[in-house]
Amino acid sequence: MRIKLSAKFFFAFLVTSLTIVALMVVIMQIYADRAFSAYVHKMEIFRLDDLTVVLSEEYRENNGWERLKNNRRHWQHVLRPHVSAADKDTPPHRPNHLPPLPPQAGNREPVDRNPPPGIGGDHPPDEDWGRKELGPPWAIEHRLTLFDAGKQFIVGASFSPEDDHTLREITIDGVMVGWLGMRNEKGLSQSHDIAFIKGQAMALYTIGAISLLLAATMAFLLSRHLLAPVQQLIDGARALTSRDFSARIEVRTGDELGRLAEDFNKMFAQLEHYELMRRQWISDISHELRTPLSILRGEIEAMQDGIRPIDGIALASLHAESLRLGKLVDSLHDLSMADSGMLHMNRLPLQPDVLLRNILKKYLGRLAQRHITIIDELGELPLTIMADEEWLSRIFCNLLENTVRYTESPGVLKVRQERLKAMLIISFEDSGPGVPEASLSRLFDRLYRVDPSRSRDLGGAGLGLAICRQIVQAHDGEIKASRAPTGGLLIEIALLLSDAGDRPANL
Repeated sequence: MRIKLSAKFFFAFLVTSLTIVALMVVIMQIYADRAFSAYVHKMEIFRLDDLTVVLSEEYRENNGWERLKNNRRHWQHVLRPHVSAADKDTPPHRPNHLPPLPPQAGNREPVDRNPPPGIGGDHPPDEDWGRKELGPPWAIEHRLTLFDAGKQFIVGASFSPEDDHTLREITIDGVMVGWLGMRNEKGLSQSHDIAFIKGQAMALYTIGAISLLLAATMAFLLSRHLLAPVQQLIDGARALTSRDFSARIEVRTGDELGRLAEDFNKMFAQLEHYELMRRQWISDISHELRTPLSILRGEIEAMQDGIRPIDGIALASLHAESLRLGKLVDSLHDLSMADSGMLHMNRLPLQPDVLLRNILKKYLGRLAQRHITIIDELGELPLTIMADEEWLSRIFCNLLENTVRYTESPGVLKVRQERLKAMLIISFEDSGPGVPEASLSRLFDRLYRVDPSRSRDLGGAGLGLAICRQIVQAHDGEIKASRAPTGGLLIEIALLLSDAGDRPANL
């Protein structure tokens, strides 16, 4: 089953968001439960401290705990003073600083301001007083127990202080007279507390659900936003497989995907350029091969038809065209070998100035016929490089051949060598005519001619400088063309000196 990348992104974001929201809700729920339980317990402790003051007053008035011993009704009366709703006075047995006791859900019956029968007077106790006269029960009343100073049970909910109790001392004038204990509970026991914490939990769940919905929406939008450039890259790759090199990808971001789109566009431009070069290459090769083949076929057909006699002149013409064809094929083979890195190099120490002077001697006759003067500025300082003598001679011969063909007569050719740090710079500077500025960068392209209409008897196939560049690069060097100060063409070759180590060429 193939799952789209957009779906993978969406579910990855969604699962991550779901995990984060779930952990957040669980942690907040646990924290809320514990924090609220701690708060409730703390408030109960405050109430407990208040009651110790009330009980100390009870002890002082009755000179002991006898009145409270096993007297639950009076115990409830102490815990729930009977005060009417309109009475603003301080309840009996409670100091002025004590807060009012909290209300409890249930029916609230009016209470009598007068003390109940049997308490604080000589009247007999009323059996119905606990139901009619006492206020509503307090929240922790059922958990309170009174112990004497020796922790013996007096009255309340538990019989042993060894249970899980929170104990508070009851003192009078610094003397401990008893203990007030509150039985601890692990969870919330009051309905309103439980209702409150449930409300908080429901609020957390609602927030979690809303957060998850927002996270899902954001995950969907974010996955679409992130994958929009990817979709463009997919469309671009499809255009590439269809050989549509004119396609371009719109760059909308400056992130890694944006830089990838820019690289795609550069690749498209480069491939488009190579495609144009390939077509031009095929066209030029076809044209270059067609010319000598047409001449050969024409001359042979003329001989077959008896129009041209088969003599030495005809055979010499056929031989010249076959040599031209063979030279073109050899040049193409050399370029192919150089492109694949299979040029055989036998690099040995040699002095290029000596080699160049020997080749210049061979061209002196042809240069003199063209009235081209040689200015030798090679110097006498021996500089040694590691190079293949045969291929380096090929470079010098191609450059001198171009001088013979293209330099106007009378003219000048200046050859010079100099040391520039770790590099040997060999330059060929002619007197012109120069090459147009737009053609300088393409001068070393294959089959490129500055003047496409130039005769092949003069211009050659346009492969010489391309072969020179490949040979120089195979020697880890660099070759470039520029306009000479005299207006002609300046060719500079940079090669690494043999004592300079492995350093790149830098013209």
